Amino acid sequence: MKTRPAGIGRANADWMGSLSPKLSAMPLKHLAVPGSHDSFTYWVDVAPVGPDQKLFVKYLATMFSVFAKKVMVKWSMTQVILLNSSKRSKIAFSKFKLCSTPQVKDGLLEINSFLSRHRKEVVLLDFNHHYAMDAAHHVYLITMLQEVFGNRLCHDCAVETVTLNYLWGKKHQVIVFYHHPSAQHISVMWPGSKIPAPWANTTDPSKLIQFLETTLKERDKKGSFHVSQAILTPRVNTVAKGLVWGLRNYLVERNLPAIMSWVEAQRPGTDGVNIITSDFVELTDFANIVIRLNSLLLCEQGHKP
Repeated sequence: MKTRPAGIGRANADWMGSLSPKLSAMPLKHLAVPGSHDSFTYWVDVAPVGPDQKLFVKYLATMFSVFAKKVMVKWSMTQVILLNSSKRSKIAFSKFKLCSTPQVKDGLLEINSFLSRHRKEVVLLDFNHHYAMDAAHHVYLITMLQEVFGNRLCHDCAVETVTLNYLWGKKHQVIVFYHHPSAQHISVMWPGSKIPAPWANTTDPSKLIQFLETTLKERDKKGSFHVSQAILTPRVNTVAKGLVWGLRNYLVERNLPAIMSWVEAQRPGTDGVNIITSDFVELTDFANIVIRLNSLLLCEQGHKP
């Protein structure tokens, strides 16, 4: 049986505030942070087919609208629990894909309400796909982010200076990365270049793990956070074979043991993992496993003269 070093107790909604002072003084880019992929997809049934989808998906949606909608929900939804649930409350990084129609304000207000109750918790929000959004939509969304989070928003600065102590001292709890030129000159919107998230784009867990290992070795030493996307991506033939089962039942659940074994074997730090994202974070003890990796940093410090 694998054991982990002592130093961090059972993770909870206040896991950042419960970290050792040695860890809260380290750059956030060196800590292990649990993240979720496509975090608003539990509302996916209200959204139209994404413009980046394959032609066959658009055709399916047009010709068999009711049936296709059910199928697409099963293959598009990557999270099924709400942001304020007990397991999601430990997730500190969220990646979003947005289009102009779904309402996102409710989700943002949930996050803000959580932060009001947990003053030492910090979230990183990555808005990296914007579908069917024109200039007015971007202004609306950026304004909404500023209105909802207010002074909780951290201003763009050198990544190496961002520790939990730094954020707590300034009462900042939210770092927003916005991958669009509309946010270029807004100080509380961080550029996407500061949070690279290499994507394996494979259904094969062994290829995914090889990709994760390679991209970790190539991780920038300065100037950015790093996201390890421990997720599998369905192909056309994958959807065809598992049409009625969906992403969770056909692809994710059967491959989770291999993916989680990789996660458990990682270590944070200068050359290690930083943010790790997963689909269906409720299926395993994902958040706690990632958070406990930070104990290894305490062990490393304990061996230094």
